[in-house]
Formats: sequence, C-alpha cells, structure tokens
Amino acid sequence: MKRILVIDDEKDIVEAIEYNLKKEGYKVNKAFDGPHGLKSAKEYNPDLIILDLMLPGISGLDVCKILKRDTRTRNIPIIMLTAKDGEVDKIVGFELGADDYITKPFSLRELLARARAVLKRTGPQAEVAVPILRFADLEINLDQHQVKVGEKLIELTAKEFALLEYLAENKEKVFNREKLLDAIWGIEVAIETRTVDVHVRRLREKLGKAGKHIQTLRGVGYKFKEDV
Repeated sequence: MKRILVIDDEKDIVEAIEYNLKKEGYKVNKAFDGPHGLKSAKEYNPDLIILDLMLPGISGLDVCKILKRDTRTRNIPIIMLTAKDGEVDKIVGFELGADDYITKPFSLRELLARARAVLKRTGPQAEVAVPILRFADLEINLDQHQVKVGEKLIELTAKEFALLEYLAENKEKVFNREKLLDAIWGIEVAIETRTVDVHVRRLREKLGKAGKHIQTLRGVGYKFKEDV
C-alpha cells in the first residue's frame, strides 16, 4: 500500500484530501506545519508528499529544500499546493525539486490524478540510483553515509559528510561561504561564515591525500575538483 504524507495547515483541506486518498487505497499521514512535516517525512518514509507552500514554522519551499538535500528523503516525490499562481513561484518550486504543482482552489479529482501520475513515473521501476560517488581513491557512499580513501574508512560528522557530498555532487562549481551555509546548515541556526572554513579544514585533514579535491579560491569560496 502506497503511503502519502499531506503537509498543510488548513485542516479542512487536509481532511478532504485524506478521505479521498484513503478511498483510493492509499495510507495517509498528515502534518499541519513545517517542522512536524519534516519530522514526519523522515520517520514515515512516504512514497509521496503533498506539500503546501504557505506553512507556519517553516515554509513549504524550505521544507522541500531541506528534504531534497537529505539523502534519506531526496527521492521522495513532492506535489506542491499553493494559493499563489505566479510563474516565479512555480519555477522556484520546480528548481528546488518539486515534481508537480497545483494551485488552490483545486479539484480533488485532479489531485488524485496528479498523485497517481507522479507515483507511476517515480516508482521503483523509474528510479535510477547513484548511491556511490568515486574520484580516484575517494569513495562516497550516499546510502550508507560512508567515506573511504583507498581501503580506509573515514569517520566524518554529519555536517562534514553533508558538506563533502554537496561539493562532490556539484563538482567544479564554485560556492561562496554564504551559499554553503545555506545549503548545509539551512535556516535552522544562525552561524558565522567562518564555520565553513573550520569544517573544510577538518574535512581535508580527515581525508588526507584525498583532501586536495576540495580547493580554495581565494576571496571567492570553495569547489570540488574531480581531477587533481
């Protein structure tokens, strides 16, 4: 049975969606704000998330952003619901990884059809997993959150792994410190840009000879270079 998580602060809408999804044979969980939505997504591991754009606590766009950069939730398809109909909002939603977009008010029949379509094209038969990144002696296992240099297993903190993963997946692209703060630490805490420098330094030390993949562009930021 497919599991669907509905995140929306309008309880009447959530109840209507839940009722109709259950009639179609889906198992449904629900959350009414951003923080609880994130928690439910990680604990419930749904096959699809129906996500409202305007949420208390954390906005739907930020929820989408956080889910899509977390290896545990990045492959969960997301349909965004919103009262906004501007082209910019849709573009931002799709750029953050949303799979579909429905503007309120909407037909429940349309929502069900969209949900079926998204589940069909993102199901197991459609998945193309790339769980391991390799660069010379450096191996990054995304599923197991493990890093090896040669045959040596490297112990990294969660933030160090996230930083390495982000840079490696965006190899050759330069990121300033503010961008890395936003991508890795998100909106949850206010921290200084020097935190990035500290984590990069520790990461290089732990990676040893493979640390040379992480390069500094003085006055600009950092990038991951594949061939060094």
